[in-house]
Amino acid sequence: MAAAVPVLRLGPGRDKSLRHRHPWIFSGAVARVEGAPGAGSTVEVRAQDGSLLALAAYSPDSQIRARVWSFEPARIDAAFVAGRVRDAVALRAGMLDERHTGCRLVHGESDGLPGVVADRYGDVVVLQLSSAGAEAWRDAIADALVEHAGARCVVERSDADVRALEGLAPRTGVLRGELSEPAAFVEDGLTYAVDVLRGQKTGFYLDQRDNRRRVRDRSRGAEVLNAFCYTGAFSLAALAGGARSVLSIDSSADALALARANLARNPALAGHAEWQEGDVFAELRRLREAGRAFDVVVLDPPKFAPTAKHAPNAARAYKDVNLWALKLLRPGGLLATFSCSGGVTAELFQKIVAGAALDARADAAIVGRMTASADHQVALSFPEGDYLKGLLVRKR
Repeated sequence: MAAAVPVLRLGPGRDKSLRHRHPWIFSGAVARVEGAPGAGSTVEVRAQDGSLLALAAYSPDSQIRARVWSFEPARIDAAFVAGRVRDAVALRAGMLDERHTGCRLVHGESDGLPGVVADRYGDVVVLQLSSAGAEAWRDAIADALVEHAGARCVVERSDADVRALEGLAPRTGVLRGELSEPAAFVEDGLTYAVDVLRGQKTGFYLDQRDNRRRVRDRSRGAEVLNAFCYTGAFSLAALAGGARSVLSIDSSADALALARANLARNPALAGHAEWQEGDVFAELRRLREAGRAFDVVVLDPPKFAPTAKHAPNAARAYKDVNLWALKLLRPGGLLATFSCSGGVTAELFQKIVAGAALDARADAAIVGRMTASADHQVALSFPEGDYLKGLLVRKR
């Protein structure tokens, strides 16, 4: 006889978000736990009246006490998880061809796999697990990526800070196959190397794929400034679009070294490329003092506000960097500015940029709004997945 599945019984009136298919159950919503589930165990989530709402992965150490696997009756096992991976990979099949050999294959809750991210770079897949439930099915997920994505190598980058909130230690290494460093892939006909073991996130910012194309299309004959350039993807896109020159700034010497190597991988690119190591805030001021000006400025900073409580400090940082960027922009020039901070809404970000323009005494207008590329799909019931917001601003 099969053992009874543990139950999370919700308190009165605490089932509304689940009935709207939001996949997170917070600790404050749980009235009691029936049974003795361990971290990552499957639990039934039931309303006060006993009705079954979902099957979820339990996380005793997290404020997000459980994350939903299914809102329908199901058997949560290796076959279930592999099926979700298969469906996510199949959904992106049309986004991969000879000009694009990299994309996000699994995007967490929006693909029905909470805490699971998988990014493809050629025949290497980088897997990031950030929840107790994802951790419990680690091997099944890796095997499914080999089978359904045809991965030659699966690298694990489960080293994000959020794992600590789940009571999980960081872990990085090769899970399946062998890694020939560096991994490489093609985006929009350009070849990039990726440091999948030590780079930021999974090694590259695949979410900016469509936005790099927008910058590329607007760079012909332009002098371009790429701040927080990381490994130079926006810089190469601008050069591919016919930019006259690109100045790229980042505080990481290792990132700039890989950026230079990425440029060398694409010898057909013309235009002058300059790489500057330094603090972006200080370097923008220095450029202003030196009388420099640009036709296109790209600002893609790191996450200043991981949660809403960090938003006030983040707002000051975003305003400062956008203010100096606008001062460096020539009349008629374009600013492509982004925030990947979950704690900063799109509405707040627009207000911040508007405030920066006011303080910079810049007459400017929004000519485009940007978000993550289509491989980073966002479930309508999970707006938290829509983290990347961007504005294309013209200085008049």
